[in-house]
Amino acid sequence: MAAQTQYIVPTDAELLQAQADLWRHSLYYLKSMALKCAVELGIPTAIHSLGGAASLSDLITALSLPAGKTQFLGRLMRMLASSDVFTMDDSADEPIYSLTPLSYLLVDGIAAEGHINHAPFLLTVTSKHYIDLAMGLAAWIKKEEKTPPFDHVHGASLFEESMERLDPEFHSMSRKGLMVHDNFGVEIAMRVFRDVFQGINSLTDCCYHGDNTVAKAIAKAFPHIKVTHMDLPQEIRKIPADGIINYVKGNMFKSIPPAQVVMLKMVLHHWSDEDCVKILANCKRAIPSRENGGKVLLSDIVLDPTSGEMYETQLLMDVCMMLMKGGRQRDLNDWRELFMKAGFSDFKMIRKFGARGVLEAYP
Repeated sequence: MAAQTQYIVPTDAELLQAQADLWRHSLYYLKSMALKCAVELGIPTAIHSLGGAASLSDLITALSLPAGKTQFLGRLMRMLASSDVFTMDDSADEPIYSLTPLSYLLVDGIAAEGHINHAPFLLTVTSKHYIDLAMGLAAWIKKEEKTPPFDHVHGASLFEESMERLDPEFHSMSRKGLMVHDNFGVEIAMRVFRDVFQGINSLTDCCYHGDNTVAKAIAKAFPHIKVTHMDLPQEIRKIPADGIINYVKGNMFKSIPPAQVVMLKMVLHHWSDEDCVKILANCKRAIPSRENGGKVLLSDIVLDPTSGEMYETQLLMDVCMMLMKGGRQRDLNDWRELFMKAGFSDFKMIRKFGARGVLEAYP
């Protein structure tokens, strides 16, 4: 029986603040929709093409928008600037808006090495297909329903051929969004984690609806490593042989090509704990003993309540995975439990990498 506690009635000031907080939380979705609107209008790319800073009149002209919408555009930009999507300098007669690192990620056409336009990810998670999931979350929780909300609502699975048959345009966009999600930061990782790849002679990149971006980056940065890229047959068929990487059609639930190291990058958060244990057990079978350098190298979100605003991002991604694939994000204790159930003897987190963590597990 739960202990009885006496609830303390909030003060007048606390209630007024609570009302304002409730408004803010209730209207959070407008921030996402405003960001979606900015991308659909092409605002980040326009500001970049105008030298990195632009007034409202500059944007109206560059984007061929009706002059009568200047005031409305200004209100949209003011809100986005308050969220650090843009910076706003209002010291002159007309505010000047500039790119921030966040809006830089949404610029199309930048040729700089490592730049990936993140618009496909944004447009995927703010699409009607996703919003419908959130709208029906309470109804889904009330039901004895084991399929993920996405499958339950749409009758098709995200990233799979069933979704391609249902809505080819959304399927294409969501696949592009997945590639943005999985592949951004690869060049950074090759610099930051050079020490991690030292001493490795063979590595299997175990993927789920991926491409060969990571495998190619590893082979280029570390030519001494024999790299195998394994993915579903329909994905491997899309990749032309290059004579450098060994491409293998497979299923990580059945077996994984042997190597000194097996790498799982942004894979396990798609799956339930039970499925992750099966995948990790197959990884363990594919690698030699720890004494011979055997290990699983894993990059995934690691929930960390001490990480400030990053923790909110991690929790939002947790609910996102619950909605779309039935997977989850995990903290260090969750990862420890998965590794132990899969038969590993030990693990450690090497370091944080943005919202993610990079871990090693040893047989």
